Amino acid sequence: MKLYRSGKEEWTPFDRTSYCSTSSFDAASPILEEVFASLQSLNIAVEQLHAEAGKGQFEIALKYTDCFRAADSLIFAREVIKAVARKHGLLATFVPKYALDDIGSGSHVHISLSKNGENVFMASGESSRYGMSKIGEAFMAGVLNHLPAILPFTAPLPNSYDRIQPNMWSGAYLCWGKENREAPLRAASPPGVAHGLISNFEIKAFDGCANPYLGLAAIISAGIDGLRRNLSLPEPVDGDPDILKENLQRLPVTLTESVEALEKDSLFKEMIGEKLLVAIIGVRKADVKYYSENKEGYKDLIFKY
Repeated sequence: MKLYRSGKEEWTPFDRTSYCSTSSFDAASPILEEVFASLQSLNIAVEQLHAEAGKGQFEIALKYTDCFRAADSLIFAREVIKAVARKHGLLATFVPKYALDDIGSGSHVHISLSKNGENVFMASGESSRYGMSKIGEAFMAGVLNHLPAILPFTAPLPNSYDRIQPNMWSGAYLCWGKENREAPLRAASPPGVAHGLISNFEIKAFDGCANPYLGLAAIISAGIDGLRRNLSLPEPVDGDPDILKENLQRLPVTLTESVEALEKDSLFKEMIGEKLLVAIIGVRKADVKYYSENKEGYKDLIFKY
């Protein structure tokens, strides 16, 4: 919400209630109901909507579909949310980290694999170490293997790395875990899935400033490489990765580091295409330069994203 103090424009959160607060949901219900109705009119199904842990933060979970449609739905949903908020005199933003003392905002992505309408990521009879199929494990292992180089696609701004920190539910170390919300890749067993089985995995190092088409293309490329090479996952991390940091690789802590990882990774030149890759790297380096020279530039991100 916008306030004016001493003639200066200031922004303050919609509220400061806790995760899944009903009072927060009640206060925002006129806005949320309009968002929900607008998304329904666009045939975008909402599976869950609740107050999140950040100040004035809500989470809207969209129903799964194929990657291209999911990217479309995400773009339309962002536009709907921002437009409805503006109509009510509010500013909705998807910027990863506006207030450094807050949790930040992500755009977590859940990935599964299907064939003829059946989930083939999940184990189905064959022996499995983790409750996922060999195909599922190889795909996820490819994503884990290439994750540092995926970040320029999924965490595209210097500001993105203010969110990818320990104990921020974004995943700061190169690891995966079963239902571990501090791992950047979380193997998930949602309600309805048989005990011990994994139906999909969640990528937490993905934020609202990312182009979802490019982000998903990078993830799929890495997964395909895992399938080609029949990669295996290391042992999962069950506890807080920050406690085990002496034995884990830290993910890139800046956009510069993640771009360097991308430049060293030959996979994306093959899968994404050299011309597009050169353009993406060029834009990322330009953003690094701009925000290093404009220290307050991140404050304008709430209007752009």
